[in-house]
Amino acid sequence: MTTSQVGPPLAVQESTHTFPATRLGASLARRAAVARLDVWGVPPGSPLSDTVALIVAELAANAARHGRVPGRNFELRLLHQQARTTVAVRVEVSDTHPRRPDPTTVTMADPDADGGRGLALVAAVADDWGVEDRTGPGKTVWAQTRPITLPDPSGPDRP
Repeated sequence: MTTSQVGPPLAVQESTHTFPATRLGASLARRAAVARLDVWGVPPGSPLSDTVALIVAELAANAARHGRVPGRNFELRLLHQQARTTVAVRVEVSDTHPRRPDPTTVTMADPDADGGRGLALVAAVADDWGVEDRTGPGKTVWAQTRPITLPDPSGPDRP
């Protein structure tokens, strides 16, 4: 009797960094995310890299603008989840401010408004997103990308 595997094994890679809760910190977080994805085999400019860069930019900007507590940083955590034929990325941004966004009330801001589009953009490009408690003060806002299919390693470019 043979036993079939329920699903392909999942490889998870993780990266965690802390940034100052400033506009510069938010920019550095976005750049760090793109660089880390490149190390993991997701090249800059690819659809997945661009999606993660947008998510990180918006969540980090919110942490710097709305979640800022003087003297406290925010944390960026990336989880690269790869199966045999698909890959997805989970982005988590944690800050120490107690105010929590409500995913059920996110809408696009008025066209003339100076802000208010960040979480609507995250909701539009992510497969799912939400808010969780974290150890210590504050919260973690997370977003998960849609799984994308990897190129077939035995495709026409392979001998």
